[in-house]
Amino acid sequence: MTLLFGRRARLRWLHLIIGGALLMPYFLAALVIVGSFAPRTDLFSSLHHQLTAFVCALPIAAVTGLSAPARQLSVAAARALCGVPGDRPLADGPARTRQARVRTAGWYTLHLALGGIISGATLTVPPLAGTIAVLPFSPSMRESRTIGLPESMDRPWILALLPFVGLAILVAMAGCAALAGALLAGRAPVLLGPTPEDRLAAAERRAADLAVRNRLARELHDSVGHALSAVTLQAGAARRVLDSDPEFVREALTAIEETTRRTVGELDSVLGLLRSGEEHGASAATGPALDALDGLLEHCGVPVSCDVRGDPGTVPAAVSREAYRIVQEGLSNALRHGGHGVPVELRITVRTAELEITMDNPLPERAAVVRPGGGRGLRGIAERAVLLGGRTEAGPHGGGEWRLTARLPLCMTEHLRTTEQENR
Repeated sequence: MTLLFGRRARLRWLHLIIGGALLMPYFLAALVIVGSFAPRTDLFSSLHHQLTAFVCALPIAAVTGLSAPARQLSVAAARALCGVPGDRPLADGPARTRQARVRTAGWYTLHLALGGIISGATLTVPPLAGTIAVLPFSPSMRESRTIGLPESMDRPWILALLPFVGLAILVAMAGCAALAGALLAGRAPVLLGPTPEDRLAAAERRAADLAVRNRLARELHDSVGHALSAVTLQAGAARRVLDSDPEFVREALTAIEETTRRTVGELDSVLGLLRSGEEHGASAATGPALDALDGLLEHCGVPVSCDVRGDPGTVPAAVSREAYRIVQEGLSNALRHGGHGVPVELRITVRTAELEITMDNPLPERAAVVRPGGGRGLRGIAERAVLLGGRTEAGPHGGGEWRLTARLPLCMTEHLRTTEQENR
């Protein structure tokens, strides 16, 4: 009985009733069309014309089902009422491809056809079954000309069976409704499920979300990681000379203050993106650029000799921001592995089609083995360069130096400007 009258069966029955209600406008329109060919016929009393109108209404409904929003509405109703198995997902969003629209139209037509049949049965069968069930208890009804009961049925044993016949008719109708609901639930993943184009679009959305997450992670790593490295080393150096060199301690505390203030601003910007839920790469449209490089070098915690060749103002904004982050992460690596006071040589060269960043610093004496590809920072630098179509190299160079080189193309200026405008 649960299969016929349980909660799932009742919800599916309601879904079919909704389909029948949606069919009515199409049915009435088709009835008018059919009536135009038989003007003197009472259409509402002619079963033949009603069946003809029912058949004619389905193609009209199918045309409506081709509209893009039809899938969203059908999927919402199917998820709420059909009881579709969870391992067979339905598509999200409107149907944008021809294949998806044809499938949706097929589902919509099937839903309205079965809904019309079950709705009609729901309106007519229960009164018929109730009448049959009460005939043995009402002689006036058995003698009524409206019912027209044959004399052969006015026998005691037949009358005794009529209540059970009425009950059997109700059960049969419930079985038909449950069967129609199960048929719709089984067809829903096929007709409303994601097409290959939908799966590809979903995969692209997941990849875009992952790219944004990775980009935010790089922003946090580069800004916060650099600040923590610089602050830790400067605080440690200040602690060691606290009594002997108060002037150095004052400078170190000033550098710590400037570094933390700048980092708090960058962190607030990144967290603002997370809170607002921006998903279109907007993290690339914020953050410091090469014009803020002097402040970074002044308070980075290591002595830096900087040689800039060319005009950094001609560098596209997206490349300039990534270049700043690459320099910041390179300084963090020098601090982390070389310690406070390790000298760094920075060369920035702006060419016609390329921006080249080169950073050299001495290798620490305690580092017996160097892994050129290791470290999250180096991976982040490489990812930033690859996103712009560039490349990086990192590893030992010459006699005891570590060199980081990044080459970022400038020939994609127009593409980068277009991308920035789309991101905004």
